Amino acid sequence: MKTKEIQEQLASNLKKWQKIENASVISTAKVLEKTENPLLRMVMEIIQHDSQIHYRVQELIVASLESKAVTLTPDELAEIWKLIDNHIELEKKTVEFAEESLAALKGKKMLVQEYFLNYLLEDENKHNKLLASLEKFKKGIYPYA
Repeated sequence: MKTKEIQEQLASNLKKWQKIENASVISTAKVLEKTENPLLRMVMEIIQHDSQIHYRVQELIVASLESKAVTLTPDELAEIWKLIDNHIELEKKTVEFAEESLAALKGKKMLVQEYFLNYLLEDENKHNKLLASLEKFKKGIYPYA
């Protein structure tokens, strides 16, 4: 397959995926309408928000394929790196708090609290991974090469 064909296929797949993300937002809204349970509501709100973010990421990828390339130079990143570095430190602290909190709950059968703390820990680790990939851009190395 030629590059142009791959780009067209990828854009097509992402547009289909966006329809699924939209369906997920609608689906979670239906669940939210039917329950007042705080655990179920929070799970549905998390999924709904993630689906909305996924849609926007897919939109960026499609635009980068169809209309305008997205670039990030090491110089651009260097200009704001101190702020990002500060944020990296904040993210590290959130992971520490989540790990400490989970350790305190170990064996306490506090399932709801443990469930959401595990979610938060995974999400904070995801943030750290995203930021670590940015650092590779800063060094001029594409993270997936």
